[in-house]
Amino acid sequence: MSNKKRSRTFLYVVIFILALLITVIFWLRPGNSQQSLFTHTPQSMQQPHGTAQAIQAAQHQTANMLSPSQQDTEINCQLQLDANNRLIVNAQTRDCFEYFISQYGEAPLDQIKAHFIAYAQQSYQQPALAQIIDLWTRYIEYRKQLGELKPPAGDPQSAKYLREIFAATENLRKKFFSTSEIAGLFSTQNVYDQYTLDRMAILEQTTLSEAEKAKQLNALFQELPQDWQENIQQLSVLEDLRQLTAELKARGGTANELRQMRLNLVGPDATSRLEHLDVERQDWKTRVNQYLTDRDSILNSGLSDSGKQQAITQLQTQQFTTEQEQLRLQTFESIHDKGGALPFAE
Repeated sequence: MSNKKRSRTFLYVVIFILALLITVIFWLRPGNSQQSLFTHTPQSMQQPHGTAQAIQAAQHQTANMLSPSQQDTEINCQLQLDANNRLIVNAQTRDCFEYFISQYGEAPLDQIKAHFIAYAQQSYQQPALAQIIDLWTRYIEYRKQLGELKPPAGDPQSAKYLREIFAATENLRKKFFSTSEIAGLFSTQNVYDQYTLDRMAILEQTTLSEAEKAKQLNALFQELPQDWQENIQQLSVLEDLRQLTAELKARGGTANELRQMRLNLVGPDATSRLEHLDVERQDWKTRVNQYLTDRDSILNSGLSDSGKQQAITQLQTQQFTTEQEQLRLQTFESIHDKGGALPFAE
């Protein structure tokens, strides 16, 4: 390449680098900051004379509003405003309030209140700001009085007990919030509360068989929104399965009744898996009981201590071939030697 061509190429490269640097400097200057800690840009960052120092100070101020356990998190406040800059009260509003309240224990309540108000003043403008602070103030008092509600008399596991708690909670909400605010703040919670009440009412029905209860529980579960089903399926369905199985076994129900209950509650695929698990559990129970019986015979024999240990080791390795089974067996040996009830899964 000639010297003239090399010079021209070098000049193009220099021009390109200068253009790139100018672009980077333009986008990085304080007036063009693209990031915010909030859903809505804080007022302290909206000033035309904002500097890098001002932005840094605002971020530092925000960090001071968080408890030690929240320092590595972003403020969970996705408050929504309408076209007129008014607050839309919904589940996200409640999540925002609860995020600040969750600091309780690490920070006193008065400090939490002050931090939220400072956050709101820094982040929102009127008329939303007045709405947010007013609703926050009422929500704090509601949460305080909620913790002071006296529990009703009766069985805490009964539907009647929970129904009285939910009724007291609902009355307390009406004291602090409008109908639309209650719907916005607590609609998702109400779905779960009502599901819990209906579920317990079914379980308490003495005129229904376990299979009939399972059918109604499954129908009730299917009425839940899809996201709720995904969130509580394991917790709710497994608890229903456990309770109905215990009821059925307590009254001496048949294997066919157990199968029908499972089919109604969890369907054929899960029922098949549960039946396979039943076989595995029974096999384990049989092998452990037989091993412990044979082990007792060896311990009560006239063999020397070393002979007994050798015979037990041989017996163990013959009947339990994996390291996992042998480790699990040690728990059963220990409980058996102390005369305790063996922890077989039912």
